[in-house]
Amino acid sequence: MILDKIKLALRMDDDDLDEEIQDSIDAAKADLKLSGILESKIVETDPLIIRAIKTFCKCEFSTDDKEAERYRDSYEMIRAHLSLSNEHTTEETL
Repeated sequence: MILDKIKLALRMDDDDLDEEIQDSIDAAKADLKLSGILESKIVETDPLIIRAIKTFCKCEFSTDDKEAERYRDSYEMIRAHLSLSNEHTTEETL
């Protein structure tokens, strides 16, 4: 489950912020979609998609401005690569 993966990446083990974390996950997915990545390609089995979502959430939950900026830059780089990838922006045809 993606929520568990993100909580692990954020080093959180209680359930107090689950709703807020899920909101960030949903926001990351929506942002990827707005960047041209097909919704059908935003899946939990794709390591690049998971890395993008983790990085987005780390930025959102960082308490250090410089660290948050680093995560934001990283997320934007991953998002740019994904949006340039035919694998993530076009449907497979047979």
